[in-house]
Amino acid sequence: MPELWMPGAARLDVGDHAPTDGGPAKAIAHITWDRNATAAKPQDLVPYLNLRSYFAGSGAGNAPHILWDPFGGRFTQFLPANSRSKSLADKPGGTRTNRAGKVVLQVEALFFPYCRVGREIYPRLVDTPCKGWDELQDWVHSWGVPNRWPMGRPDDFVPHRSEAVWAKEAGWYGHSQVPENNHQDPGSWPAFTDTPAPSKPRYEPFPGATFFKAGRRSPIIAAMHKRLVAEGCNKYQSSTNADVWGSGDERSYAAWQRKLGYAGADADGQPGPTSWSKLQVPNV
Repeated sequence: MPELWMPGAARLDVGDHAPTDGGPAKAIAHITWDRNATAAKPQDLVPYLNLRSYFAGSGAGNAPHILWDPFGGRFTQFLPANSRSKSLADKPGGTRTNRAGKVVLQVEALFFPYCRVGREIYPRLVDTPCKGWDELQDWVHSWGVPNRWPMGRPDDFVPHRSEAVWAKEAGWYGHSQVPENNHQDPGSWPAFTDTPAPSKPRYEPFPGATFFKAGRRSPIIAAMHKRLVAEGCNKYQSSTNADVWGSGDERSYAAWQRKLGYAGADADGQPGPTSWSKLQVPNV
């Protein structure tokens, strides 16, 4: 299962957790836009700790999941991934913007146009070092958010919104692309980098209690068969159809449960998540 809290991010849980509604997994790109600067009149970037303190304090009701510092690669997380945040406007009776997906992960980049850091001036977010973007992208992707922009990667400060796309398409959305909102950010966002395929787990995850039905054929059952024999729990009369769940599997698994110390109804031969995990069936 993906991590509820982004690895490497500082955790400042503001509480007020609430579930999302399900549907296409989404991530929302924001910038903090805490000062109005121009090319003629740039302004110093607001310190990261100021925004962190704001979202953990008086601004907790608007806190995103992640505050990202693209200059230093720092992250602070205020809500777990499986909770909604309240970073988006949500009008009564319409789409529940903050909940409209399996996850709706909201990211605030510490940035405003023409911010100044040292002697450098940065007109767009993509002009910054974008430190930590790879890690952020990979964590968001681990929650099922595809590396795509259903309404196009933001490249201006003009709103582009479609409720039909929002309702059906998983992926990243700019704040300027979310229904019921009037913000124009983020203006730009870094391009996706190659995301490595998730590594295959060493052992087969528990497939669920309903998986083990008479006649079920699967390489998982054959791999389990071999492990039970290796553990000295061989109650099979034959190795024919080793990949089909039957009475021999049930007797052998009951022997494994008894070996673990279970008795009575807890050693009925039906696999459960704890005994399965301890059997360490190789991933197939």
